Amino acid sequence: MARKRAAPTDAAVRELRAFGLTYPGAHLKSPWPGHADLAVNDKTFAYLSVEGEPLKISCKLPRSSEVALLLPGCVPTAYGLGKSGWVSMTFTDAEVPVAMLQAWIDESYRAQAPRKLVATLDGGAAPAARATPKAKTTAKSTARSPKAKATKPPKAAPKRAR
Repeated sequence: MARKRAAPTDAAVRELRAFGLTYPGAHLKSPWPGHADLAVNDKTFAYLSVEGEPLKISCKLPRSSEVALLLPGCVPTAYGLGKSGWVSMTFTDAEVPVAMLQAWIDESYRAQAPRKLVATLDGGAAPAARATPKAKTTAKSTARSPKAKATKPPKAAPKRAR
């Protein structure tokens, strides 16, 4: 089998993939040929092409997708993912804005990863389980609701003496 030629973007692909794998729980996922994507808990957070092909990246950008789509060559990701804030961009030459794409990978990871893992990035411990605040007990809150009163049959009027 012939080996693929090196693409001018191969160094950037390697750098972005290595960067994405530094996140807690991140791993490679290859759902089909031509991809070595980044995932956390089996949820993809960055679709990346393989070495030897032009760099194509897709990330979920819930906060910055509108700004990213203003860049030349940046398009909403196909298959309906663009509706959820996913953007895609292809690079064919060696000039790849690696720092910008690392910021995209960071935002996408934070959008896809469990909150417990995201909390470890920000220097905090994993958040405690969310407790539902208990309602304050007052005389009003312990009284029956108006709806409950309406479902009771009406009381008979007292009989008058003649």
